[in-house]
Amino acid sequence: MADLTVELGRGVSVLIDRRGRVVTVAVGDASDTPLPTYAGEAESRLAGLRLAHTHLKPGGLSSSDLTTLFLNRLDALVAIDVDRSRNGAEAVGTAQLATVAPSGSDAEDWIVDEPQPVRALEKQDVLGRVRALEEELSRQAGAREVRRTSAERAVLVGLGPDDQETASRMAELTELVRSAGATVAATVVQRRPKPDHRTVVGEGKLQEAVSLAFHEDADLLAFDRELTPAQAREIERLTKLKVLDRTQVILDIFAQNARGREAQVQVELAQLKYQLPRLAGRGEAMSRLGGGIGTRGPGETKLEVDRRRIRDRIASLENAVEDISRRRAETRKSRTASQTPVVALVGYTNAGKSTLFNALTKSDALSQDRLFATLRPTTREGWLPALGQWGGKVVFTDTVGFIRDLPEELVDAFRATLEELHHADLLLHVVDGASPGAPDRVEAVQRILDDLELDPQRLVVINKADSADPQVIRQLRERYGAVAVSALTGEGIGDLKDQLAHVLPSAEAVTA
Repeated sequence: MADLTVELGRGVSVLIDRRGRVVTVAVGDASDTPLPTYAGEAESRLAGLRLAHTHLKPGGLSSSDLTTLFLNRLDALVAIDVDRSRNGAEAVGTAQLATVAPSGSDAEDWIVDEPQPVRALEKQDVLGRVRALEEELSRQAGAREVRRTSAERAVLVGLGPDDQETASRMAELTELVRSAGATVAATVVQRRPKPDHRTVVGEGKLQEAVSLAFHEDADLLAFDRELTPAQAREIERLTKLKVLDRTQVILDIFAQNARGREAQVQVELAQLKYQLPRLAGRGEAMSRLGGGIGTRGPGETKLEVDRRRIRDRIASLENAVEDISRRRAETRKSRTASQTPVVALVGYTNAGKSTLFNALTKSDALSQDRLFATLRPTTREGWLPALGQWGGKVVFTDTVGFIRDLPEELVDAFRATLEELHHADLLLHVVDGASPGAPDRVEAVQRILDDLELDPQRLVVINKADSADPQVIRQLRERYGAVAVSALTGEGIGDLKDQLAHVLPSAEAVTA
């Protein structure tokens, strides 16, 4: 190995199994060595492979070496220093060995020996040491089995400065992941001015996330932003974990909550629009339709078939959304003919819109303490005693909740649903007064409403007054000129109805 290293001017790696057989020989660093896919139980088994490689620069094991050892669960990893100015045995310097550390060890995820001569290393019982390590790992895995559940466990990964905005985004991602049905095992935030183009947070922070995932029995990484197809593939390659971005988590919640044909059509359309560019981003090597010699002839690759089928399905679903839009337009015509005022409840997801809707209409629409519980708009009649001379009817519509950085795929897919907002007389913006960062959420919803170019008058109402800090409620009321209510207890509902009657046109006024 030393002779080859001197001759090639590059490190040489040898992968050896427990019987002493050479599995792979490669030129390059440990991270460049092709390794078989690890199929063991990560908590209790090692890969059964040892990796020995040479270094041209003195210094023993590098951080890249140790990451390769840990991520691939190698039995051991050895780095041998080589002096390229010498030949033969004289070129061989000291060697350094490392093994994976059992959970609960004091420092790192690996145990690194002091540098020593190669001959001294050859006299060690490395196989006996590996077997003892596996026994310890197996005992620890048995202890962890007691607390394991069927729910997926996630490590959340964020990026941003150390400020309230970053904390708010991570708190929101925690809510999203829990609503999707997973357990949040740990959180990692990288403080850097802009994302790394390959891994978003950099390989060092990614290594920290993988270490946490291993020790917390987590099986996925959830990122607080949308990943490009290339970033997702690179992160999966480096971590060997399931990788989700924020958009995928939101789409999953929508899929779980989609009840009825309309919601299911719109959610499927959003999912396919998200998947299509990621399917296409798997590499042109899979495609035979790129043009040139060797690409002509009958037939399609599986990738091209998948692309075509997804495009065909998207076209079919878009037609279905158009049908939904037409049916809703007909329904709106009948409401317009009756001249009954229409109030659409909008706001951040889980702000209590459905609970307030039920309080205003005395109905029992689905209301749950979870994100995006409402996907299909629900319309009911309500009564405002102060509307007109004798009181008057009002049509209330409960709509899908918003969230900051709402994925474009969802906005496009729910176009038919959001059209309801264009034809309302008033948008009742429901704000969760008990949620930290309420003003930021108000601004996020207002931006979405502005992007949708919605003209109706807007009125803010502060919900969950019964569980919020009275001082915060007072500040929000002064800031937005809003009524504070508790949809759960009924507090303030009468005042809200009076304010609605004051700003809405009555049927008598419209007739006149």
